[in-house]
Amino acid sequence: MLGLPAMTLPSHARVVVIGGGIIGTSVAYHLAKAGWKDTVLLERDRLTSGTTWHAAGLMVTFGSTSQTSTELRKYSRDLYAALEAETGQATGFKPVGFIEVASDEGRLEEYRRVSAFNRLHGIEVHELSPAEVKARFPLARVDDVLAGFYVPQDGRVNPVDVTMALAKGARLHGATLLENLPALDVVVKQGAVKGVVTPQGTIGCDVVVNCAGMWARQLGAKSGVALPLQAAEHYYLITEPLAEVSRDWPVLEDPGCYGYYREEGGGLMVGLFEPRCAPWKVEGIPEDFSFGEISPDWERMAPFLERAMSRVPLTREAGIKKFFCGPESFTPDLKPLIGEAPEVKNYFVAAGLNSIGILTGGGWGRALAHWVMHGQPDVDVTGVHVDRLQPYQATAAYRRARTVEALAGLRLPLPVEVAAHRARREALCPPPGARRRRRVLP
Repeated sequence: MLGLPAMTLPSHARVVVIGGGIIGTSVAYHLAKAGWKDTVLLERDRLTSGTTWHAAGLMVTFGSTSQTSTELRKYSRDLYAALEAETGQATGFKPVGFIEVASDEGRLEEYRRVSAFNRLHGIEVHELSPAEVKARFPLARVDDVLAGFYVPQDGRVNPVDVTMALAKGARLHGATLLENLPALDVVVKQGAVKGVVTPQGTIGCDVVVNCAGMWARQLGAKSGVALPLQAAEHYYLITEPLAEVSRDWPVLEDPGCYGYYREEGGGLMVGLFEPRCAPWKVEGIPEDFSFGEISPDWERMAPFLERAMSRVPLTREAGIKKFFCGPESFTPDLKPLIGEAPEVKNYFVAAGLNSIGILTGGGWGRALAHWVMHGQPDVDVTGVHVDRLQPYQATAAYRRARTVEALAGLRLPLPVEVAAHRARREALCPPPGARRRRRVLP
């Protein structure tokens, strides 16, 4: 963490947002733009430190069968495309397109259903033949591909640039953003938020929004708020520049090979979601971890990396520029933690974005800001409300075991293994109707 220079601290704010990543800056931007200028954002180090700075930057609307998630993805894409005109800060948004490939019958059926649902919500999805996939991403091996699903308006953004654009927009609309100023604790009196403690003093406030990313659980625990999320290792490899690669190629994703692929620096990024992940720092995320990396576990990752590279064989021959490992935070059911915590009044949460923070961050920031301002959400939050999970799911033993199992479900072969995964999940997780109750004080 950087040193803490002396600064003039506001004595009071209507809302204090904790965390300066993609979701925190989005919440601050939408609050300020809607007229809540008395909003303060606290960032413990610099904006984007933690996980946002190393995100892969995919901006994809395809893939969800949730109306809420689909609409928020569409909103995020449109927002990132328009922010430069509003703020003068580029976001790096490039609508180069996105292709999801299916190489088994289960996924083919699943993606056809996803495509139908996405089209219902106005997303342009085309089913491609293997030859058409090859035409758009010439380095891909397609001999076992059954079909590709192509969204021409999707693509990529620069995670740092889009966060800076949101931050600049928040400032332009009147919000105060303070870097190098960690939130040490939240002041709670009679079951309600009253302020935020910092090394420079306490800011009185009416509402807190915990957007602290992989630190959100530890911060929430100080106020008795249970936030089950856990950081895990996330890998991607970047090759040396390749003459065969075009910057205009679409993003390609192949769950069957555990990989996603896009141009990066004239070479290719090979991103990984291995079927057996490694939880990171279950005992607690270090407070001084900012723009840090995790030493890659080459031995553990080699089989998964080989599988991912098999979809784009040239990557096996290319020089490796970087094999990166950094932490991302995940929840027990791979859905975000959004909304007012049941334990403390006016304690809101927007965390646990499960590695899709960039592509949903714009939308969740808008939805959470509306919830704070109007006292209720304007979208269906049944599946993401923070009160759906239970305190025992925040224990170390549960987080360690559940993170491995939950992330395995992202890339399991379909459909038999998915049914087994769902059965295990239902055994471990309470039914959707089971909700935590707000603490009642005597």
